Amino acid sequence: MANKASNIALFSISSAPMRAFHLTWMAFFVCFFAWFACAPLMPVIKGEFGLTIAQIANINIAAVAITILVRLVIGPMCDRFGPRKAYTGLLLLGAIPVLGVAGAQSYESFLFFRLAIGAVGASFVITQYHTSVMFAPNVVGTANAAAAGWGNAGGGAAQALMPLLMGAMIMLGVSSSMGWRAALVVPGVLMLIMAAVYWKFTQDCPEGNYDDMRAAGVAIEAGKKGGWDSFKKASGNYRVWMLFVTYGACFGIEIFIHNIAAVYYTDHFHLSLGQAGMAAGSFGLLALFARALGGWVSDKMAARGTINSRVTLLFVMMLGEGAGLWLFSHAGSAALAVAAMLVFGLFTHMACGATYALVPFIDKRALGGVAGIIGAGGNVGAVLAGFLMKSTGDIQQTLSILSGLVLLSALCAIAVRLSVLDAPAAANNAIA
Repeated sequence: MANKASNIALFSISSAPMRAFHLTWMAFFVCFFAWFACAPLMPVIKGEFGLTIAQIANINIAAVAITILVRLVIGPMCDRFGPRKAYTGLLLLGAIPVLGVAGAQSYESFLFFRLAIGAVGASFVITQYHTSVMFAPNVVGTANAAAAGWGNAGGGAAQALMPLLMGAMIMLGVSSSMGWRAALVVPGVLMLIMAAVYWKFTQDCPEGNYDDMRAAGVAIEAGKKGGWDSFKKASGNYRVWMLFVTYGACFGIEIFIHNIAAVYYTDHFHLSLGQAGMAAGSFGLLALFARALGGWVSDKMAARGTINSRVTLLFVMMLGEGAGLWLFSHAGSAALAVAAMLVFGLFTHMACGATYALVPFIDKRALGGVAGIIGAGGNVGAVLAGFLMKSTGDIQQTLSILSGLVLLSALCAIAVRLSVLDAPAAANNAIA
């Protein structure tokens, strides 16, 4: 713990932890911008390819399905190769389908590239891993939540900016069909630039890079062997699977809303593409502060109470999310829908922050595996929500059902609670 940052010097990049903090949220922002860049343009893409509601559901499922596998793998890869190599590789490889989707000529080719783009969603796990190894327990919840929240805002920025970017392309004289394609090239280029920056200016942990440390015989705190060993340790802890469920019910819902919000507002409330994009974007932009707020409150409650105070906060946030989602699904006007969306969005983002404020305390010996499995839970939730929408054929009904499922999942948060005997051990595991 000696070299971990015990405070967040927000306006400094002089230390390795603060460089990692800022560059990891920036890389995450770019990845999420690229991941959700297609979503606000779906009303236009839907018309060009003549997509049905079932095909849109397939696209939404594809957008998050592969992320489950990649998130499970990328966490242990961070333990094995270090977050610097893992992030750089993901940015470089992820840029290929992001650029490729702009050339899609049919539903099938668009579906393929949308599936492949989902891999960049694994950037979240690397972000949480990198901040977890850089910051001490007294601020790690805030660091994790702030980096993830600001990065998550990339999804909201995509909702708001991609329709404007497409409009700018059309004003330059290109057709509507070429406009959305040209707009989608931008996030792919940004990913390539970010890969170079991340490689040059970050390191794996406060002491240096994992390869150099292993060569010098220096012990590495998180994942001594890395890879499969980290995954096995994490998968044997039932608390990991409880948080897997809760994260599916908060981040999974967040992803689902990102993918369907624009279509919901245009079809259900008859908003224009620009209006729908701004409405949907407001949900994602809550991540600028709400997720960080969840982590900060979790740190403060733990400082004044016990580690189980973090669990209680998560439980309350899940209840608020479920109630707010029910109000959103039953809103009778666009104005009420946006208001309800902002309320449940606040609880949703805070629940995400509260979940990953707990992650560093589950098992420090398998941090990558813990972060990867729980992160994959978010995408499992989004995929299941997509299949639910496909089966109901109605977005509003799907949202109503999801609100009840979120309320039920809050019980899993309670199951994470540590006993009086276990709590000191958990705290020592995180601090040792």
